[in-house]
Parts: sequence; C-alpha cells; structure tokens
Amino acid sequence: MSSLQMIQCYPHTVDPVGTVGGRIPVQSSAYFDSVNMQNARNKRAALQNSCYQRDIRYVFKLNTWILGLIGIWPGIGRYASNIAIAFFNFVLIFTAVPSLLHIIYDQKDINLRLKLGGLLSFCLTAMTKYYILTIHRPKILYCIGYVKNDWWQVKFKSDRELMLRYATTGRNLTMTCAFIIYIAGVVFYLILPWCQEYKVDNQTVRPLVFPTYSGFHQSQISPLYEILYLSNCLCGYTMLSVTSGTCGLAALFATHACSQIHIIMTRLEYLLDGKNEKFRNVRQQLTAIVKDHIRIIKFTNVVEEILQEVCLVEFTSCLCVICLLEYYCILDWKANDKLSLVTYFMFFVSFCFNIYILCYIGELLMEKSSQIGLMCYMINWYELPPKIALDLILIIVKSSHPIKISAGRMVDLSLATFGNILKTTLVHLSFLRNLVM
Repeated sequence: MSSLQMIQCYPHTVDPVGTVGGRIPVQSSAYFDSVNMQNARNKRAALQNSCYQRDIRYVFKLNTWILGLIGIWPGIGRYASNIAIAFFNFVLIFTAVPSLLHIIYDQKDINLRLKLGGLLSFCLTAMTKYYILTIHRPKILYCIGYVKNDWWQVKFKSDRELMLRYATTGRNLTMTCAFIIYIAGVVFYLILPWCQEYKVDNQTVRPLVFPTYSGFHQSQISPLYEILYLSNCLCGYTMLSVTSGTCGLAALFATHACSQIHIIMTRLEYLLDGKNEKFRNVRQQLTAIVKDHIRIIKFTNVVEEILQEVCLVEFTSCLCVICLLEYYCILDWKANDKLSLVTYFMFFVSFCFNIYILCYIGELLMEKSSQIGLMCYMINWYELPPKIALDLILIIVKSSHPIKISAGRMVDLSLATFGNILKTTLVHLSFLRNLVM
C-alpha cells in the first residue's frame, strides 16, 4: 500500500449531511429498513463469534432497559417507539407548564422559587436532550449496527477479552450513574413529599412535586389529584431516564471505540514479530490496520455528531443545576432537614458524576487515539522496507489530531474541563449566597 493510496484512504472531512460514515443515510427510512439488515446479521453471527448473542446482550442490556421504555432505543417497533416519544413529551409539557405558571404568579418566597426553578431547569434540560436523541435515532441505530458488526467479526480470544473489558467499564459507568440518580429520584418523588407538611390558608394540602397554578382550583380533588401526581412521577421518570440514558449511550460508544483502538495498537505491536497469524505479510497487516483506523475515525465522527449537542446542553445545565443543588444543601443543613439534605446531596453527586462520565470518556478517547501514533514510533520500524516504513508516517500524522468529544464543538470535554466546571459552580454559589442570604 503506497503512501499516495493511504492518503486517499484517510477521510479529511466528515461525511456529507445525507449520510453517516458513507454507509447508512440519515433518514427515517434507513432507521427502520436497517433493522432487517441487523436481524439477518444476527442469524449469521454463529459463523464468526460463537458468543456473539451473549456478548451483545451483555453490552446493550442496560441501555436497552433505560432508553427502550422511552422510545429512543431501536427494536421496540416503529409505532410503539413514536407513541412512547409522543406520550412522554406530552407528560413533560403537561407537568412543567402549570409549575412554571405557579412560579411566576403564585410563589413569592425567593428560596422556594429557586428550588422550583432548579427543578424546572432540570426538566427543560431533559426535554431538550430527549428531542436531540429523538432526532439522532438514525445515527444511534448506525452506531449500534457498527458495534454489533465488530462483535460479530471477532475471531481471536484475546480481542474478545479486550472488548469485554472495555464493555464492562462502560456498563459499570452506566450502572453507577443510573443507580445514583434513580435512588435519588425515588426518594424525591415518592418519599420526600409525604414527609413534609404543606399548608395553604391554614389548610393542609396533598403534596405535588411540581406544584400547579392556583388558577386550577380543583387540583386537590380526586381523581384530578391522582392524575397530577401520576404525571409528576412519570415526568420524573422521563427526566431521570433521559439523563442516565444519555450518559450510558456515551459510555457505550466511547468505550467500544477505545477497545477498537487498543486492538489496532496490539496489531501494530505484533507487526514484525510474527505473532499475528491472521496476515501473511507486513504489507497486508498494515493495510488492514489502516482500514480499521479509518472505520474507527468514521464511527467516532458519528458519535461526535450525536453527542456534541447533548454534551452542550449537559455542560450548560450543570453550571446552573449543580450550583443550585449546592445552595439547596446549605439551606437544608441550616434547617436541619436531614431527608431533604440527603436527597439533594444524592442529586448533586449524580449530576457531578454525569458530567464526569462525559469528561472522562472524552479524556479516554483523546489519550487512546493519540497512542496509535506513539505505537507506530515504538515498534522496530527501522526493520521495515523503506517504502512501508514511510507509510507509518501517515498513521502518525493522523494520530497527532486525536479524537475528541466536544460540547457543541466549543469546549473539548476532558478531566481539566470537569475541574473547571466545579470551580465555576462554586463561584456561582458564592455569588448566589451574597445575593439572596
């Protein structure tokens, strides 16, 4: 493979808007038609990875549970998915609008306004991310098909074990995120409202997490109250599922990309020692490495397109919501409200962990993708024929621009970004305390 041929192989720009990775059109028809292609691929899986079905169940199980019920994950059917999305969007709007009117016209206490404002901010963030994920369902389906294809083609036990190790990392991140936020949600929506007494005009009223506008005079009368309370719980479930599902999706795709990069590095390491029995000579090995590198770049380009808008929403909302959660914890500490303090602290930990996951996988992708070039330099390249050794330069040059996950292509997500977010929220908290207290 000559240097000129390798230059032509490497993509210089992202694929056109109408396609994803040059393979699947980003349109609703492709979203549904490619399901049949994936089913056929599943039937042929036994010819490649004998553990294929078990592996993909292990990889996708948590994300299927979290995103499947809200209609984002493919596989529940076209109409069922659309009905679920329409229903949960209606629940979010039905719950948020009366609460917004309550904040504007009814609530006069500044601290309660801040508490309800933070809740509505979280709701608006979830609605925005839900809409973005809905729009990007065709790209999500493409990425799922890419992951399945990689698992289907696994032939070496060492490669499978490596992919399982990274898949376990992604599962653990998703599981931790979902566990913390769902536990906090159960306490906040099902326990905390009933442990506090609410009075209006010296009359005890039944609690609602999202209080309604006073113009709706019959909100305490059955069965309207039960309907409103159920909508509050469904709204909370949707918000929590979108939040944890977004992080789970990012962890799934990013850790899979890292596993494929690690496999390429392993092949480069064994390029000259004859340990890799799949290829007959160095030129064939190098050609296969370049092709796999191109596939990873295309895959991560699509992942970046899916996540950049979601990460931007998460990045901006965390600057606000984390600051408010810190303020709520201070208020409940002073009021000696232990249950409320524990609940808000769990939400605080959850939001910090969510943005940490996004920053961590961004850091991991940057680190892994840049190591490919280092591995090209560390092998005994001087033992190669000059023309083949020159081809390694192109891989090194491409790796000098590492893969990144950004927030709207404005801020690259890394551990340094996570530290800056926490420092910024503390500055906002100090300003808020001086303004209100």
